[in-house]
Amino acid sequence: MLTYFQVIVLGLMQGFSELFPISSLGHSVILPQLLGWNVNQKEPFFLVFLVFTHLATSIVLIGFFWKDWLDIIKGMGRSLARREIRKDDASAKLGWLLVVGTIPAGILGLLLQEPLSTLFASAKIAAFFLMVNGAMLYGAELLRRRAKTSATAVTWVKSFFIGTVQAIALVPGFSRSGASMAGGLLAGLSHEDAARFSFLLATPIILAAALLKVPELFMPENRGLIGPAVVGALCSGTTAYFSIRFLMRFFKTNKLTPFAGYCFVAGALSLLWLTIR
Repeated sequence: MLTYFQVIVLGLMQGFSELFPISSLGHSVILPQLLGWNVNQKEPFFLVFLVFTHLATSIVLIGFFWKDWLDIIKGMGRSLARREIRKDDASAKLGWLLVVGTIPAGILGLLLQEPLSTLFASAKIAAFFLMVNGAMLYGAELLRRRAKTSATAVTWVKSFFIGTVQAIALVPGFSRSGASMAGGLLAGLSHEDAARFSFLLATPIILAAALLKVPELFMPENRGLIGPAVVGALCSGTTAYFSIRFLMRFFKTNKLTPFAGYCFVAGALSLLWLTIR
């Protein structure tokens, strides 16, 4: 089981690493090993704990973008009533783009989450893929097109592409927000629009995955984890709130390059330490 100190550290880390393009899953696998914690990350209780912190993050995302979600829901309602998506109804278009982008990530998540988590649940492997994540972010900056479209002008094919790319975060070390932002940049979005589309796209996936696993927290064998999970979720929600506020301002004028550098250096140093210790 996890101590309260451990859940506080992991919860605080989860809140910002889920939204920063630096892989929350990768950090959750690597950090306990670096600190020498006797935590079996393959045990069901650890996954349940992480899911509970994800639930807190998704609630914060919904709260931060509540006006956007309200407009999206209203727009989708209008499109269903009219049986068409009008060109001047940006909220309806954005809502259905998010649906299209959610489909591949949702399907791949259901099919591959468990085998991939088991196959790659190694701190060394996560550190290696954290380096690859850094290379992916840097590559997206090099290959990105000059921003020439908004999120609502993204095509259905490009939205499906961004959603598919997002599924790479099932591998520890790859970032969900980083992958979808990279896909958004390649689709012609600005950094700010790519970040906003990424966070909106991630919200229903994180929320659905969390809600599917939360009942496991109340199973008899996991009842002792409820207290630590709540504390971890509160910590996660706190750092998630400040992270989303920072990132939405940051990407108005900045790029993914600093995060690419961090991922590569942190991954390399972690891999070196885990190898020689």
